[in-house]
Amino acid sequence: MGQARSNQFYRSRKDRREDLRLRMKEIANTRIRFGYRRVHVMLKREGWQLGRSQAYRLYREEQLQLRSKLPKRRKMVVQRQQRVTASAPGQVWTMDFVADEFGEGGKFRMLTVVDVFTRQAMAVDAGIRLRGENVVETLNRLVARHGAPKYVFVDNGSEFTGRLMDMWAYHHGVRLDFSRPGKPPDNSYVETFNGSLRDECLNVHWFKTLAEAKQVLEAWRRDYNESRPHSSLNDMTPAEFARNIKELEPA
Repeated sequence: MGQARSNQFYRSRKDRREDLRLRMKEIANTRIRFGYRRVHVMLKREGWQLGRSQAYRLYREEQLQLRSKLPKRRKMVVQRQQRVTASAPGQVWTMDFVADEFGEGGKFRMLTVVDVFTRQAMAVDAGIRLRGENVVETLNRLVARHGAPKYVFVDNGSEFTGRLMDMWAYHHGVRLDFSRPGKPPDNSYVETFNGSLRDECLNVHWFKTLAEAKQVLEAWRRDYNESRPHSSLNDMTPAEFARNIKELEPA
């Protein structure tokens, strides 16, 4: 045929699984903090048949790799008193504030409350101005539904250090465990949750009104609890993990 041998190559007839690649892209675009391991877990939960190595290969071929936003820096080792560790659901809660802006201007805040043991998002309450009385109102609602915790991790914001919070903690027998000033890692559980909230919800939505923000935030909170696998929970969702713990409890 007069064709050079260097131009001849083998063309694979193996199925490229375009439908699987498309679904992997959809998950990676929606769950932007997920690496290939979590994407693989989501695919397995949906019924796709593939191994972790195959998931890694397709993930690389589609160029879905996560990229670090900031360069790594050396961190100083700081010794602090060991914080209490949660050994059962409902023992330790952690909470913090997140701020965002409406699409047409104006700011609002969100109070996030997380169960340290199950990683469940207990509440994501939004308001134009959230003060100590709003924090107490949210906590009273959660206590009526789940019972009071033994500890609550908070930072040194005025909403958490005021008299109302102190009275609430005394009334319910709750100990407030404060982070060191300027040390967000002391409250790492809620900081990690807030990072997911920021990347997966706040950064992909424009809110026109507070009512719209509340609706979207509540839908995301339910999805986080019921559909989003958590690596620290053996790839179970927080809701699944909580149900399994409850089933193991003695009657």
